[in-house]
Amino acid sequence: MGRYRWRGTLGPAVPIAPGTRADKFELFFDLVFVVSFFIITRATAANVTGRELLHALLVLAVLWWLWVVHSVVASRVRLGEGFVPVAMVLGMAALFTFALALPQAFDDPGHGIAGPMLVALSYVAIRVVHLLLYLHAVRARPHARRKMLHFLPEVVVTTLLLVVAALIPQHIGDPEQAVLVRDGLWIAVVVIQYGSGLLGGTWGWELPSAEHWTERYDLILIIALGESVISVGVGGNLIGKPVAWEAIPAAMLGIIFTAALWWAHFDYVGPAARIALHAAKNGPRIAIARDAYAYLYLPMIAGVILFAIGAEEVVRTITDPAGGVGEAAHGPAVPMLFGGVMLYLAADVAFQLRTLGTVTWTRLATLAALGGGLVACQHVPALAALAVLTAICVALVTVEAVVFADARRALHDAVLEEKTAHEANEVAWRARWHEEPPPDATP
Repeated sequence: MGRYRWRGTLGPAVPIAPGTRADKFELFFDLVFVVSFFIITRATAANVTGRELLHALLVLAVLWWLWVVHSVVASRVRLGEGFVPVAMVLGMAALFTFALALPQAFDDPGHGIAGPMLVALSYVAIRVVHLLLYLHAVRARPHARRKMLHFLPEVVVTTLLLVVAALIPQHIGDPEQAVLVRDGLWIAVVVIQYGSGLLGGTWGWELPSAEHWTERYDLILIIALGESVISVGVGGNLIGKPVAWEAIPAAMLGIIFTAALWWAHFDYVGPAARIALHAAKNGPRIAIARDAYAYLYLPMIAGVILFAIGAEEVVRTITDPAGGVGEAAHGPAVPMLFGGVMLYLAADVAFQLRTLGTVTWTRLATLAALGGGLVACQHVPALAALAVLTAICVALVTVEAVVFADARRALHDAVLEEKTAHEANEVAWRARWHEEPPPDATP
């Protein structure tokens, strides 16, 4: 009875309607993912090795699966209305704890189980909040409720595997063997998560608002790109120190090539994919939403994190008084810088193919140019390597802006016409608020 009064006071959960846009609370919730991306980048940049990169990609994959589940819940119920924000704040606290504990997830097994166990417990707390909210949202739709219950084994098994990954390595005498077992369990978690999404099919799922879905994923990608800029500024020692002349071209190049990568997706491919998702119905719409957004955005964001780490090391080399602009970047900085951009663009090519059924020659040529730049820039000055990467990215968007000018103009005109019509409908609907009530209306 008390729970009913509590929910009644705050208001009921509000379902997502067609054409719904992201609300303010969803953007507030995304702040935790900003922190999460930053923590993953910082923890990896501190010690860039093959194993550390594997660990970073594993925690990113698990974190991204939480985002996918979160976006599925947000596709059915408004997160900022009724009693739902209270539940989401609890989930937000659990996710924040999960993010803070991520650097300890792969600690030396001899250091104890506190960090890895905290990761597992916060993971299950987030999953429970999402599960209960989704079941509440589809309580009147038995087929959707049954579909969600089919994923209970995935929740249980992945949670158990994370708990086992925290406990078992402590009891293995050989440290190397313990690390292999732990890493293997995390790999199994990722395989089960993403495999369950593919095996589950599209039956039983619904996506009322394609607009809301695409906007949520576009915003999280922009957050990742923005975080890369922050990472370069913080990790590259550009903040809180006197501005050296070497830092100015380095910072400018970092902003320019990141902006070019934003343009590469959001100028043409992203808006066209949004229209394609709007046009799709039923099963095909769910399949596109899953394959293109839930799955292919992951390598795009992984690419952002990789090139952020590489750019950070390159900028640090450029601004280091002991080295200067003539010094080549150290270690894997150039491979991560170029490789991260290549991964981002390759995933965007796959995204374009999945949503639009097309592949542009400019993207393939750019990937080839980046591969050549990766080989050629291994031993050149760090600033030159950053300049070559920036030139390739800017050349991509420049050539596409010229070669595909007619297609871009037609797309932008269609988007403008759509938004104009939408705004006119909203204005007409809201005009009823100012209409005079009929004479016999009850006051």
